[in-house]
Parts: sequence; structure tokens; C-alpha cells
Amino acid sequence: MPGMGVENGGGSSEITRRRGCSCTKDDFLPEESFMSWGSYVNAIKHTPKRLVDRVLSRSKDLAEVQVKTRSEHEMKKTLSWWDLIWFGMGAVIGAGIFVLTGQEARDGAGPAIVLSYAISGVSALLSVFCYTEFAVEIPVAGGSFAYLRVELGDFMAFIAAGNILLEYVIGGAAVARSWTAYFATLCNKDAADFRIPAHGLPKDYNELDPIAVGIIAIICVVAVLSTKASSRLNYIASIVHIVVIIFIIICGLIKADTKNYSNFAPHGARGIFKSSAVLFFAYVGFDAVSTMAEETKNPAKDIPIGLVGSMVITTALYCILAVTLCLMQPFGSIDADAPYSKAFEAVGWGWAQYVVAAGALKGMTSVLLVGAVGQARYLTHIARTHMLPPWFAKVHPKTGTPINATIVMLAATAVIAFFTKLEILSNLLSISTLFIFMLVAVALLVRRYYVSGETTRENRNKLIVFLLLIIKSSIATAAYWGATKNDWIAYCITVPIWLLATIGLWLFVPHARDPKLWGVPLVPWLPSASIAINIFLLGSIDRDSFIRFSVWTAVLLLYYFFFGLHASYDTAKEFEEKATQDGTWRRIEEGNVTSVTKSGTDAEDSRIDPVEPTT
Repeated sequence: MPGMGVENGGGSSEITRRRGCSCTKDDFLPEESFMSWGSYVNAIKHTPKRLVDRVLSRSKDLAEVQVKTRSEHEMKKTLSWWDLIWFGMGAVIGAGIFVLTGQEARDGAGPAIVLSYAISGVSALLSVFCYTEFAVEIPVAGGSFAYLRVELGDFMAFIAAGNILLEYVIGGAAVARSWTAYFATLCNKDAADFRIPAHGLPKDYNELDPIAVGIIAIICVVAVLSTKASSRLNYIASIVHIVVIIFIIICGLIKADTKNYSNFAPHGARGIFKSSAVLFFAYVGFDAVSTMAEETKNPAKDIPIGLVGSMVITTALYCILAVTLCLMQPFGSIDADAPYSKAFEAVGWGWAQYVVAAGALKGMTSVLLVGAVGQARYLTHIARTHMLPPWFAKVHPKTGTPINATIVMLAATAVIAFFTKLEILSNLLSISTLFIFMLVAVALLVRRYYVSGETTRENRNKLIVFLLLIIKSSIATAAYWGATKNDWIAYCITVPIWLLATIGLWLFVPHARDPKLWGVPLVPWLPSASIAINIFLLGSIDRDSFIRFSVWTAVLLLYYFFFGLHASYDTAKEFEEKATQDGTWRRIEEGNVTSVTKSGTDAEDSRIDPVEPTT
């Protein structure tokens, strides 16, 4: 961008001014491994050694905070807990409740969909607790990427980050397509009237949606200009949205008929849990709020109130809305595409469908806006580590927003929304999110029970054993649930193993670190329950979603092995060499861990040494 600084040499402080918007190779691949073809070939030859180094490398809290300097300009601290509550509700309450509720009430859980929402809400709330502790202790824009980089290392953090970015792009595209559909309802038209058929393209990709692209472009402009402006717009949209939701609840209950609840769970527990896995999409988005920690005035106070408060309110509203819908109509008559609008039409209040459509549009606008803010900050922090090109990490000096990251992410979202049908998009979402939330819960347990140089070898080994038992017993429970219909014997083995492993962690492994400002209560029980519930819900997701998840992960690995690995390795080594030369090399962890810092501004990396204290 005009007048913006350019990093050279993998993140040095040298800044050059250029006219125009021209970019060079050094904006994208400034590292030593990419200086020439010979350097690149040499780097590829050393891939196994570098991979081991990156897998065993863990960042530090201070390093993640200091890495902000690679963006050259800091993001502005303008947000309070009040902003975060509205951002949280704006990020979550949108297409999920207005699109998927009808589908799952009719074909899945029936009136018991309220239990499906409650189960998904509990899972999301447990994850919120884990995210909150990390966001308070490490208030940076990287979200789960930064948290996993600190506790599980660079490699796992990159895999997680790639799936989070996919979730944001696909989720944003799905919401944008839904926006067109509800806009058509408001105009008393069909969605097809606003879409352009392209008969030469494959099925499911041949209904071009310019309205979706237009709303994404508007959201992009707002997100680029100012985070505070985004917050104000989100206020307005969310307030209108909440008013419409209250309207739906009150007017819907006036038309309630308790006879519609006579067959409460037509498909039993299996239908409830399968719907719960699908409806988790309705809770996707709260993690975007954790990426705003860097722009929060008082993280220790504002983040817990904002994250937990918004999730509790959202879960309560979802459950009440689900009850209202199923009391208005027999579940078999619920419309899958526009359930609330059609329900009011069925009870003789056709005019109300326009109010519902307007409220849905406001809600989805908030989801798009908060998603745009969150996904850009994820990409910014990943680029600060040079796992992705550092060009994405630039923060504009005037707006204080990551312009490059925002534009690129929303451009990708717009392209997918332009071509791809909602049905295809909605099937790609929940698996990545549940996987990330499970990893964050694991990372929290590692954070509480392991500190390199302090935790003894014996306690470290016990921690590993108990974590493996918790994860494997949860996987076994989920696999058995997915493979059988009525059998229950295996649960008598898998569930007690999970319970005993959690008790073992609680009784036999001492805490190595306590939170400084705010901590998750009931550790290890809440994080362990989060792991179990997230994995169980993964077992309820269809096979095709796992195939798509595997394909995307394979693409991430290819990029990482050929580019991201070498870029991040060179960056870490460069700072280590500079710090050694300047005499500013120092340890930042007790024990046998190497780390570096330069004048308190460069990033730090720590490498786990196999030697640990014995007892």
C-alpha cells in the first residue's frame, strides 16, 4: 500500500518507502531459503531436519505479544467488554438459527431440537472458557493459532490455523448466499430471481450470486476503515436483530399449540446428537472475538465478560427460538429453507415473514462483519511468524487495521460465494471448528500441567499418558456411536476410561502453572469434558465431510513442507543469530530451553530439550 513499510530479511525493522502499490518478491518470500533456486533446493534437502525443529519448537507468551512489531504499526485499543458482548452475539446469531433449524427440526431431532441446541451450546461454552483464559494471558490477534503455537508447537498451530481460515472463508460464503435468499424473501421474490444461471458450469456451481459478492464488498470496506466503526455498525445490526428475535418469540408463543410437542423425539437420542453436530454451525464465530484481544482496553476484565456473556445469551436465545418454532407447527410441516417465515404464514400471520426476513438480514450482516474482522486478524498473526507471506501482516498506520489480510480473505470469500450453492458450503463447516476447539482444550491442559524446566520427567510422562487416554477413549466412544445404532456395551468401557483418566490427571499430576489474571474453573474437568464432547460430535458428522477435511489438510501440508516450514525456520534462525551477535540472547524459560530476543521487540522461539529434571 502507498506509504507502508516493507519488511526485509524475514522481519527486520528496516522500512522503505515506495510509491504506488507495487510489490516485490521480498514482500512474500524474503527469507534466505528463497533467495535463489540453489538456496531453495538446499532448503528442500534439509526438510526432515527442519520439520523436527519446528515440531519441537514452542513459542512463549511474551514472544506472541512481541511478534506484533512485525506489523510495523499496532492495532488500536478501542474495545470494551460491552463491545465484545455485541461482537460475540453478532458473530454467532445468524444463518445457523434461521437456516438450519428448520432442516434439523423436520428431518432430524423433531421438537427435541431444543436439546440439540443445548448440547451444542454446552460444547461451545466449554470451548469459550478455554479460549478466554488464553485470550487474557496472550492478548494478541492470533487467536487459536497463537495459543496452539505456545503450547503444542509450530506444526500443530499451522494445521489448526489453516482449518480455521477455511472455516471462515466457507462460513462467510455460506452466510452471504443465505443473505441473498432472505433479501429475496423481503422483496417477495425467489432467490433464483437474483442469481445468474451459468449453464456451462457444473451443477451446484452454476448459479452465480452477485448480491452475495456485493454485500461482502460492503463489509470489506467497513472492516478495512476502522474496528470501532465495525463495532458501531455491529451494535445497530445486533440491536435490530435482538428486537426481531424477541418479536418471533413473543408472537410465536401466542400462536403456540402444545399438541405439536406430543412426539418430542421422533428419532431418539441419535437424531438429537446428529442434529447437534450439524447445529454446531450456529455457534461458529465466537472464536473471532478472541482475536480482538489485541484491541481490547482491559483484556483481564473485558474478555471473560464479553466471551462468556455473549455465549450464555446466545445459547438461551437459540433454545427459546427452537421451542417457539416447534410449538407453532408440527415438526413434519416445518419448512427447511425459511422455517420462521413459513411458520408465521402457516398460522395466518403472513405479514410477519417480512419482519423475520429483515431480522435475519441484520443478523447475517453482523456475522459477516465480525467474521471479516476475525479472519483478517488470524491471517495477520500467522503472517507475522512467516508461515504465510509477511505481506499479509501489514497494519495500516492510519486505520490501524490489517488491510491486506482483510481484502485477500474477503476476496476469497466472495469468489466462493459467487459460484457455490449453500448446500455444498454448509457441509464443509463444523468438522474444522470441532477439531480446533478440541486442540485448544488439549493445549489448556498442557499449559496448566507442563512447564519446561519445572515439570519433572515423571509428571510429564503421567500427563502424556492421561491425555492420550482422555483423547483415545473419546475417539473410541465417538467411533462406536457412529458405527452402531443400538449397542451400548462398549460405552461401559470407554466412558469409565475417560473418567478415570481425568481423575488421574486431577489427583496425580500437580499444576505447573496457575493463570495470572483469569483462569478456567474446575481444571481438568471442564477442558477434559470439552475434548470428549467435541470429539463425540465429530463422530456424528458424515463421511464426506471427513474426506474434504483430509483433502484440505493434505493441501496445507504440501504448502507447509515446500514454503511455510522453510520461511518460519529461517525467520527463527535469523533472530537467534542477531540476538547472539548483539549480546541480547537470553533464556525466557527455566530449564534447558533456547530462546532469543532482540531489544525486546523481535520474536522468541523456544525449543524443547529432551533433558528434563528427573524429580
